[in-house]
Amino acid sequence: MKVERILFPTDFSEGAQQALTYAVDLATHYEAKLYMVHVIYDLAKATGMHVPHVSHDEMYKELNKWAATEMDRCCHEELRGFQNIEKAVLKGIPYEEILKFAGDKKIDMIVIGTYGRSGLERFIFGSTAERVVRRAPCAVMTVRVPEHRKS
Repeated sequence: MKVERILFPTDFSEGAQQALTYAVDLATHYEAKLYMVHVIYDLAKATGMHVPHVSHDEMYKELNKWAATEMDRCCHEELRGFQNIEKAVLKGIPYEEILKFAGDKKIDMIVIGTYGRSGLERFIFGSTAERVVRRAPCAVMTVRVPEHRKS
């Protein structure tokens, strides 16, 4: 099996943290490039709702800045010493952007956490991991938070 490009989408949840360990281990083992991606949910695109342009642009600018900082902060320890990484913050509907990114970058494997949103949030937004698994152009590894770690 040839794995040269691994995609790790993160929503900064506990499930994503669990998946990061696998993504880094696999990238190290296969000497693959690791792509870390966070997608800022574009509510206007998802709902067709109009958001005034000035506040809309400012909000996404702030969210983009926060996400870039969070990618460095949350993953610092796991990525220590790992050099072959590219980070990106995208805007759109998460599963669509993840699939588009995977196709554009010719990703060989996606490593994604399955324990992010729950309850009403999951009902409204759906399961990103489930949609990625069903439509991905490549292999997908899903990583669950072990039952004994759920609270």
